[in-house]
Amino acid sequence: MLIYLHGLNGSDQCREGGVLRERLVPSRVLVPAYPAHRPDSAIANLSDLFRGLRGKQPLVVVGSSMGGFYAQYLARQFTFAHLFLINPALTPWDLLQDFETLQTTDYGETYRIDRDMIESTRKYGVANPCDGVQTTLFLDQGDEVIDFRIAESLYRDCGRLLIFEGGDHAFQLPGGSSRYYQGGGCEEPVPHFGLFSSHLSRST
Repeated sequence: MLIYLHGLNGSDQCREGGVLRERLVPSRVLVPAYPAHRPDSAIANLSDLFRGLRGKQPLVVVGSSMGGFYAQYLARQFTFAHLFLINPALTPWDLLQDFETLQTTDYGETYRIDRDMIESTRKYGVANPCDGVQTTLFLDQGDEVIDFRIAESLYRDCGRLLIFEGGDHAFQLPGGSSRYYQGGGCEEPVPHFGLFSSHLSRST
């Protein structure tokens, strides 16, 4: 099973979830509804989800933006077959300072990013992700929201990094290939959906 965690203002009806479902048939893809804009509630809700799935089958988890931030933390609380991060917001306590204003989620809820909300993310940060959790990152150099170099530097010595020229924060989940390296090693083309599929097949 693959679980996709949407970003800060996203929802369980997000485009990326639909694309993954379409491209990964017949594998099951679950896109949970959760309040990504409320960090403590987000972690509580997602923890309940993963506790309910524990022992049923290995899980492949994909997190985008703030969903990637939460997924990174949860991968240290639960066992995932593989973790994929797409343009992840790994230091939201810095990032969100530029967005302290009213926001509206795709669920229709209006809220304000304020200092309390920003500071509440800190306890879910992972200072050193090189602890054995198998992780692949998709990073767009053209991401206008998050500097891709933050994730690149954190995972350079332990993650599988796929770095794309251009692109944007939304990430288009292309089906082609990109520059790839692991721990600063060799480069080779990698098919993106093939990576998801390969880890799903191993987890069944």
